[in-house]
Amino acid sequence: MPTASRPVPAAGFDVRRFVVRYGLFFLLAILVVVFSWLRPSFASAGNVTDILRSASISAVMFLGLTWIIAAGEIDVSFMSVAALSTMIIAGLVSSGFGWPVAVVAALSAGIVVGLLNGFLVAGMGLPALVITIATGGLAGSIAAAIGKGTSIPMATTGFVGPIVDADLGIVPVIAIVVAVLYAVAWVLQDRTTFGHYIYAMEQNRRAVVEAGVRASRILMMLYVLSGTLSAVAGALLAADLSSGQPYIGTSYFIDGLTAVLLGGMALKMGKPNVIGTLVGVVLLAVLLSGAALLGWTDSQRQIVRAALLIAGVALVVWTRRKTRAHL
Repeated sequence: MPTASRPVPAAGFDVRRFVVRYGLFFLLAILVVVFSWLRPSFASAGNVTDILRSASISAVMFLGLTWIIAAGEIDVSFMSVAALSTMIIAGLVSSGFGWPVAVVAALSAGIVVGLLNGFLVAGMGLPALVITIATGGLAGSIAAAIGKGTSIPMATTGFVGPIVDADLGIVPVIAIVVAVLYAVAWVLQDRTTFGHYIYAMEQNRRAVVEAGVRASRILMMLYVLSGTLSAVAGALLAADLSSGQPYIGTSYFIDGLTAVLLGGMALKMGKPNVIGTLVGVVLLAVLLSGAALLGWTDSQRQIVRAALLIAGVALVVWTRRKTRAHL
């Protein structure tokens, strides 16, 4: 007599998975509410505009880094490339060259660093951490040499200044541009084979290569993209600050890694992704703005940033181990 098959019970609501996937969004909302309550000026139109403008420039710089980490590699030269970009622009503009020439030179420098990283890491198989530390140090040293260790002020911000300063109400125009950029990046990441290859490279690069995919070429493209976007962010920073700053990249190092790794928990359970990075960038901008209004010292803010970075790394590693344990 045949036995009746038992119905498979429906999967219940996974609270842990929900919290991990959407916790960053809730944390951002909580921070906004708390800071607005403690300091009503936090929610003022001027402060909101400043937060969005700052977050937009950072988001441009960290976009390429997101996909490099998603592919299982690392790039710690991005902030030095941005600093080099500001110094190239400031040096050329102060010497009488126009902003178009200066921006092209800065972008070219970013592309060169990206190509160098890509060739050494993807082409020659050298360790990404060591290589990008070296190229980052090279870019930072050149940036310092251009200004002989000091910043270079500029009398004009050229055609980039109006782009950075323009607002639509309380929303900076650059924030709208960045939102469109990230929307396009999300489509490439989640709706094309290019995005699937990025994540497949982190899981099993040998299998990707055996499937006929030129993984080294994709990785080369990612490093060039990272260098180019870092240079673009540098151009925006130069216009925003009206100067070239050789050491400004230092403040973006922890922020970049924190935004990408902490943002990796959002939506994709331990996989860096553009939406998570964008939320992470805004969260850091909100946190730093609120902390400044509350009178936190720079050392206190650095402690919080470091703690968030540690939390991001720990959560990503823990989630990946849990995910692979269930495969």
